Amino acid sequence: LIIFFKTGNVLSKDSIFNVNNIEIIKKSNASNQEMANQAIKMGFELLKKKILLHTDFKKLSELSFLEIKELVSYYQVQNLSKKLKNQELFIYNISFDKDKLHNLFYINNIAYAEITNKEIFLLPIFLKNNEINVYNNNYFYEKWNLNSENKLVEFILPLENIETIQKINSQKNDLFNLDLKNLYPEYNGKNLALIFIEDNNSKSEKIFLKTNFLEKNIDKSLSIKRSSLNQEQFYAKIIKVVNEELISLLKLQNLIDIKTPSFLNTKFKVNSKNNLVDLKERIKKIDLIDQIYVQKFNKDFVILKIKYLGKLEKIIKQLENQKIFLKLNGDEWSIKLV
Repeated sequence: LIIFFKTGNVLSKDSIFNVNNIEIIKKSNASNQEMANQAIKMGFELLKKKILLHTDFKKLSELSFLEIKELVSYYQVQNLSKKLKNQELFIYNISFDKDKLHNLFYINNIAYAEITNKEIFLLPIFLKNNEINVYNNNYFYEKWNLNSENKLVEFILPLENIETIQKINSQKNDLFNLDLKNLYPEYNGKNLALIFIEDNNSKSEKIFLKTNFLEKNIDKSLSIKRSSLNQEQFYAKIIKVVNEELISLLKLQNLIDIKTPSFLNTKFKVNSKNNLVDLKERIKKIDLIDQIYVQKFNKDFVILKIKYLGKLEKIIKQLENQKIFLKLNGDEWSIKLV
């Protein structure tokens, strides 16, 4: 008889609370503990950037290192020799404890982002000298992903397509009302973004964003100051600011509120293909499932009560990723392993 009440994520590479590939170069006389502490500090900062909104950073600014260290469940380290100046390079993987983080977020009234679809299909349209530049003569289309430090989201620029140009030209007098889904029907259900960048050689330029994340349309305008930057530097600044804004908008659509969990009752048939041990091991890999309670148990089936965070659609998708299929028959949910 296996009864389990709580899920865990030990050594789960897919957990959003893991921060991997933190590089630390060993300084002379630095102890292993000092290097590990440095990696933990860097890991926590990277974790905040990955799952929190900028507006919530300040809420955790007063945490001491001892408090941050208490959030770590384990870390792994690998020593790699570096040819340059005989330096030693250490790679750290830090795993933060999900339950401790949940408690921290609950106390500080912080919602965090669980982004499962990390691809954004975007097309920057460059408006200059009364011309609409889509693919050709478009600095932003050519340079968007060059020298990008972003590791959270993958920005994908579509290949040149004559039909896309025709659709844009047919609506050139009303560009801001272009329909993203109509523009890119082949990317239905994906994260989509259309960026209008106008260069009037003024002190600040207006940027307009049209996005569709999780089937929700979000429009936003930005004003970016040129300052004393040359054209190359200013255009690079535009790309950086827009990328940060897109990531922020994507986080907003994927926020998880610790204070508002949901519950789902489901039947799990017990047989040679469906067993609780296998189910438990698969569910361990799903961060959004907080707890599971056994409501009823007999030789044929188990009634489980699942406590989860976020939207049901996202839980169903994450269950499917672990080959766990949730199905609604009438008014009763059932779980099946594949």
